[in-house]
Parts: sequence; C-alpha cells; structure tokens
Amino acid sequence: MTITKDMSIMEVVQKYPDTVSVFANAGMGCIGCAAARFENIEQGALAHGIDVDALINGLNDVAKH
Repeated sequence: MTITKDMSIMEVVQKYPDTVSVFANAGMGCIGCAAARFENIEQGALAHGIDVDALINGLNDVAKH
C-alpha cells in the first residue's frame, strides 16, 4: 500500500508506527494533537509549511521497510 497525501495522519501512524519519526523530523510533532485525528497529510503539511511531496516520499520509504 502506498501512502498518499489524502490519507489521514492517524491512519498512516496506526498502520505504519515507524512513520512517527518522519512526521516529527519534518516538523509535525503534533501526532497526538486533535487535528491529527481529522486532518489528512496534505492539510497537516500545509499548516506547518512542509513540502508535501518530500514528506510523502519519506513516509513511503519508511513504510516499505
């Protein structure tokens, strides 16, 4: 399964726990916040000024291992 920018943050973290470090390293340390429960990856990245495509690439690299 490929991680896409329209997936919810919590969905990705639940399926691929190792992605927490990717989110944190990108500046999205709010995995436990309320917004993470309803925001998708693109919304969260935009809110934090993060390059969505780079984040998705990093998440998929970790999820494949």
